[in-house]
Amino acid sequence: MKRNLDIVVLSDIHLGTHGSHAKELLYYLESIAPKMLILNGDIIDIWQFKKSYFPSEHLHVIKKIIDLSANGTEVHYITGNHDEMLRKFADLKLGNIKLTNKLLLSLNNKKAWIFHGDVFDASIHHSKWLAKLGGWGYDKLIQLNHIINWILLKMGHEKYSLSKKIKNSVKKAVKYISDFEETATELAIEKNYDYVICGHIHQPQIKEVITRKGTVTYMNSGDWVENLSSLEYHNGEWRLFHYEDYKESILKNKLTETPLFTLEDLKNLVTI
Repeated sequence: MKRNLDIVVLSDIHLGTHGSHAKELLYYLESIAPKMLILNGDIIDIWQFKKSYFPSEHLHVIKKIIDLSANGTEVHYITGNHDEMLRKFADLKLGNIKLTNKLLLSLNNKKAWIFHGDVFDASIHHSKWLAKLGGWGYDKLIQLNHIINWILLKMGHEKYSLSKKIKNSVKKAVKYISDFEETATELAIEKNYDYVICGHIHQPQIKEVITRKGTVTYMNSGDWVENLSSLEYHNGEWRLFHYEDYKESILKNKLTETPLFTLEDLKNLVTI
């Protein structure tokens, strides 16, 4: 049985990189039936894209999103920094798929402001080469982490996240995340939004923020590199979804193997 949801928000999938958990994301997408799917930036990692690395699982995710749109799901693709090349096509509409730079929604008389969040990142705007180098290094770190986790699992130990450990240990990284959330919430309160929803920093979160100027609910959908998380909205309530918490039930209810999908199939779909 697929779970019926009003809205699902995904971000930072980074298709085309070694760190992307495309297979797990595909299983998740096959387990839900959302009325609206919001892809909040960094879905295809154009920064790190290589012709030599784009596995079939990554193509399957693209096909699944197209299938959802064909079956009635309203899909909003919000551009991020890793897929910024798509920003020049903002406001493009292909069937039920809409490309945009931000999204405003009214949900039960509450206003939601949804955008990727890289607009707050000075390193991207002033030192893009440094940001791209950091993205390359992050992908290499994830590859190394895969090897370490394979060894740990063989030895009967739990998985270990190098990048999470580094982020939690380095004060500048912790401060950056805190500053990001503070900036997003302050602007949302000034603009009288009830919800502000971001991606970019790979930190899944739902929290109410109260200041002297007002109140707003800050949310971040996380990522599909480390946290394997999403935001789900149904019956007037938001919640964070973590794949690991529902992995067993998702795999148990998986009925069939996904058929093979190739680049040629993708070209045919685009042509259609």
